Amino acid sequence: MRARILQLLRQNEDGYLSGEAISEKLAISRTAVWKHIRALKEAGYQIEAHPRCGYSLQQAPDKLLPEEIYSRLNASTLGKKIHYFSKVTSTNTEAKKLAESGCQEGTVVLAEEQENGRGRISRGWFSPPGQGIWLSVVLRPALSPYEISKCTLMAAVAVYKAILRVTGIKCGIKWPNDILYQGKKLVGILTELNAEVDAVNYIVIGIGINVNIAAEDFPSEIKSIATSLAVAAGESVSRLELVCAVLEELEKSYQAVLQQGFGEVLTEWRSYSATLGKEVSVIGANESYVGKALDIAEDGALLVQVADKIERVVAGDISIRTI
Repeated sequence: MRARILQLLRQNEDGYLSGEAISEKLAISRTAVWKHIRALKEAGYQIEAHPRCGYSLQQAPDKLLPEEIYSRLNASTLGKKIHYFSKVTSTNTEAKKLAESGCQEGTVVLAEEQENGRGRISRGWFSPPGQGIWLSVVLRPALSPYEISKCTLMAAVAVYKAILRVTGIKCGIKWPNDILYQGKKLVGILTELNAEVDAVNYIVIGIGINVNIAAEDFPSEIKSIATSLAVAAGESVSRLELVCAVLEELEKSYQAVLQQGFGEVLTEWRSYSATLGKEVSVIGANESYVGKALDIAEDGALLVQVADKIERVVAGDISIRTI
């Protein structure tokens, strides 16, 4: 309801809209209108109230509030239910709790800040307040558990396309789960699975995007390997516009996978790859080697040529570094 009130106020951004007009359009009482307006003000919206003219939206807060997303998002499933937090330990942790309790598919967890953001192989993810997009999506696909690793590739393709659409910046996807700009990390993706032997209960796809972090604000230990969209673009980027684009592109890719399989996603991934054709160092728990990344297999494994043989590299406790 608050999203619909915001839509009405934005449609009258050059003037005022009376409480009576809002109540008639939305079929709610004027008291309910007043309560929703008060809640929006408490969330950070600057809404001017005039006793004779009504309400006028002056300014929206720079936050990824559900009301802002609902009023802009063009998606049928993803983001229809958003759980928003100022601060969480990890959005994936919160999303898994919701999934266990039976939340609907497409539920999104969004946070302004993560205290303990996580990447692959238990690595941390720098998640400062108000400067990035830290989100997780709950999906319940009718897929084999053996296909779920390809959902990370699917998410990477969707985020790549969303970034290009909003900023015009061309990035590269590093196998299996990072998006890079000029060799530095912009995006990390972490997919977690809950399944039985032959059925998926749910997956959680966590996405962290460095949006408006200044170069000097990255911690010293990652300053040389991380960057942000604002650094790449030379100006700040709308987090709100980007988060809507990510959810819309992810929904398109997900629906295509459910209807047609992963063929198109894998083709797109190859065209956006920053790994294929490069010399890479494969670092595992029991062995390490250097080879040339040739392709990805139909199951999403990376095919690396080492001397006269081809090794299959499966995401897990494996680290890939481009030489």
